[in-house]
Amino acid sequence: MELQESAEGTAPGEAPACGSPVFLYPGARRRPQQRRDERQRLPSDSEPLQLLPSPPPADAHPNYLMANERMNLMNMAKLSIKGLIESALNLGRTLDSDYAPLQQFFVVMEHCLKHGLKGKKTFLGQNKSFWGPLELVEKLVPEASEITASVKDLPGLKTPVGRGRAWLRLALMQKKLSEYMKALINRKDLLSEFYEANALMMEEEGAIIAGLLVGLNVIDANFCMKGEDLDSQVGVIDFSMYLKDGSISKCNEGDGQITAILDQKNYVEELNRQLSATVNNLQAKVDALEKSNTKLTEELAVANNRIITLQEEMERVKEESSYILESNRKGNKQDRTADGQSLSEARKHLKEETQLRLDVEKELEVQIGMRQEMELAMKMLEKDVCEKQDALVALRQQVDDLRTLKHDLALKLQSADIAGKQKSDLNSRLEEKTNQMAATIKQLEQRLRQAERDRQSMQEDNRLFKQEFGDKIASLQLEVEQLSKQRSQIELELKLERNKRSPIHCSTPERKRTPASRRENQEKQQNGFKPETVSSDRPQNAEEESVTVGKGDPVLLCKAPSCVEDVQDQLSKTAVPQMCQLCKAESSLIQRKILCKNCGGIFCGDCSANELPLPSSINPERVCNPCHKQLIQQYSTSPA
Repeated sequence: MELQESAEGTAPGEAPACGSPVFLYPGARRRPQQRRDERQRLPSDSEPLQLLPSPPPADAHPNYLMANERMNLMNMAKLSIKGLIESALNLGRTLDSDYAPLQQFFVVMEHCLKHGLKGKKTFLGQNKSFWGPLELVEKLVPEASEITASVKDLPGLKTPVGRGRAWLRLALMQKKLSEYMKALINRKDLLSEFYEANALMMEEEGAIIAGLLVGLNVIDANFCMKGEDLDSQVGVIDFSMYLKDGSISKCNEGDGQITAILDQKNYVEELNRQLSATVNNLQAKVDALEKSNTKLTEELAVANNRIITLQEEMERVKEESSYILESNRKGNKQDRTADGQSLSEARKHLKEETQLRLDVEKELEVQIGMRQEMELAMKMLEKDVCEKQDALVALRQQVDDLRTLKHDLALKLQSADIAGKQKSDLNSRLEEKTNQMAATIKQLEQRLRQAERDRQSMQEDNRLFKQEFGDKIASLQLEVEQLSKQRSQIELELKLERNKRSPIHCSTPERKRTPASRRENQEKQQNGFKPETVSSDRPQNAEEESVTVGKGDPVLLCKAPSCVEDVQDQLSKTAVPQMCQLCKAESSLIQRKILCKNCGGIFCGDCSANELPLPSSINPERVCNPCHKQLIQQYSTSPA
């Protein structure tokens, strides 16, 4: 990342004015040399992100870099808070932990709290954590004790950085983050223990950021702190969310998604390179620590050998001193004075050796402590390397997921196109069927209208027919009544005639006939003839036929009296017993006959039991079965 600004001359006693920063987001086009310079300047995870401008002039103020960093962080905080409020208002003022602008806001706040932070010196370097200043809020504002206790009780947090991140999230959920920051910034005497004099929290930029945080009280944030890993998150600011170019026109949605995926890919690659560089640096540190560890073990062995030699020499000096003391006791006074001088020298040498031994023992203890600290640092470095590798694997997995997602989207697009074509074909076929059905419906409607017109015309014809033949029907009904009266009179006469002739039939000399004549009569009956005695009853059969015709079918007499006379003449001519022309059964000889009005044949009652209206009559007439079938077939095939 690089910030470019115009270098302007400033007064020697004042801080120079900061120029407008230009941020390069991940995925932007850069020159190869610029990329190599940026890779060398990528910050480590243990230090806050340094937003450095172009090199200051030689006569610039000594606090020039810190002032630029404060200004850049304040601008980033303004952009982050403004974008967060706008997006929250558009989305309904409720945000979750997965919302990207909210995550970037916490990253910016983390960098603001880390700016100018004094670090604790350890074997690996300075360890900077902003959890210490946040713990002071509990003393300044009693309401913050609940947040601090909740953060300390969370089981998944193991580092101070994770506790500080959790504290920021809980304060935002409580909508008192601005109040806590104002209370903390107002106590600069307490902050001086944690921050340098020109840090953001110690200057007026901190008060401005605290005032900007008041606008976040309109946002409702929901966080799930238990399942979130806040210790191992990488705090990198994504500047692509805040960059705008008004000269570029808006592309369609598909191009926007592709560019977003490419930007994310470039960002992941850049972060991957940064993590690779960090891993290489940590590996180099591990190698250096291993070398120093071997060197310290060698020095420890040398020190142990030296201690052993010093102990042997001290024992030898003790023996010499004891020998000198014994010799001094035996010698004279002169020898004693000389021996006293040598003894004092020996004692002095002994003190020096004992002091040297104590120094060596202290150095040995220091070396042992350093070795233990190195082992602890090695373990921490190994853990850090493992975490970086896990993050690297996760980022690679995200890249693979993005590729698979892109492939799946392409397949879904193809399947959607195929489904759209199929639906369009189906719609066209349905439209054709609809048109055919509409044409059929029109034809049926035309036929229905034609049938309705025909029905109306037939009704009109029927009405006209009734009007035309109404008088004739009335006159014919009168004739029928007269004929019925005549029929009753004839029936009375026939009854009287039968009563008169009944004794004659009884006195017929039938009994005197010979058996031969009886056999002849039986043969004639078998051949279909009546016996001779029937001939005497012919007038009676003729009368019965006429009566049967009058009784069974009164319509036969409905035309005129002349019709009845014709029928009677025909029956009188055919008074001889006849068989049914259809069934030709012997029993039909003694049954009454019916004259078919269609064909004129004589049939029994079973073979002429149907009635149909004939063209020659209005009322239905008795017809034989063959004529009935023929007339039914004609009526069914005739047009409506």
